[in-house]
Amino acid sequence: MLSIDPNSMSERENYKFLIGSIIPRPIAFVTTVSKDGILNGAPFSYFNIVSSNPPLISLSIQRSAGRQKDTARNIIQSKEFVVHIVDEQNVGKINKTAANLPPDQSEIELANLTPVESVKISVPGVKEAKIRMECSLEHSLELGGSDIPGCDFIIGKVVQFHIESDIYEKGRIDPRGLGAVSRLAGNNYAQIGDIFEIERPK
Repeated sequence: MLSIDPNSMSERENYKFLIGSIIPRPIAFVTTVSKDGILNGAPFSYFNIVSSNPPLISLSIQRSAGRQKDTARNIIQSKEFVVHIVDEQNVGKINKTAANLPPDQSEIELANLTPVESVKISVPGVKEAKIRMECSLEHSLELGGSDIPGCDFIIGKVVQFHIESDIYEKGRIDPRGLGAVSRLAGNNYAQIGDIFEIERPK
């Protein structure tokens, strides 16, 4: 077995090691609104649950040469955003939103996604997602880098859930009906494959 000191590797080498090892990763498609009113959308696979009481989720939004991405800047300024689960039916359109656009252009328009009003926040979501979560900013942290922050770590509180009714029954979500896709390394994604059950010890 190899044993590698991350300090001996470049940032890119560490990145490749991490994204190749920590798989599969759920993908959040995040919509935000800029101070100029532009609806922004971008996918992030550094995404997970933080807590269920209260319902909190996390996003880690990587910077490029210390420059904050539009999504992080918009969340920190407006304190609101919407997280959508990326699934087999919308992944093609969502992938288009990963393009590097200037802040005054909307990835939602580029990908022909359909904005839909939120209930408790001012940021719209998109209709094409089977699950979306309206969020308010709970915490934001600048992390990484000794001189320049490497990422913005965002913790959001879910203030409203929206779930397609035919995949939700008796408090449970049908994983096959949702058809969530996950991120691997490079250009690779994964679908829900075989599902197996192991009973937890008492």
